[in-house]
Amino acid sequence: INAKGTQAQITFTEMEHDYGNVEKGGNGVCEFVYKNTGKAPLMLTNVRSSCGCTIPSWSREPLMPGKTASIKVKYNTNNVGPINKSITVESNAANGRVILKIKGQVANKS
Repeated sequence: INAKGTQAQITFTEMEHDYGNVEKGGNGVCEFVYKNTGKAPLMLTNVRSSCGCTIPSWSREPLMPGKTASIKVKYNTNNVGPINKSITVESNAANGRVILKIKGQVANKS
């Protein structure tokens, strides 16, 4: 068992992405950038969203200490209405589970 000081640590530059107002069928892609601020390689073990309309993609490679990577999230903007979803990130980091959020509003094309 690692002492807390020798584990990976995941630090995100933003915990929530606001799409603002998006047209139906518009660009629903955003990125959550993260850094391994710990002392051991960081492995994301699972990244899942609160619904099938939100698809996360991420690297399965270990992230070395001090390095940066990102999780790409694609929201299906054919769903008109408010965006209010969460993405759960699980990893081997000391702060194991992190919840990211996306929000915004999808409107019909005018």
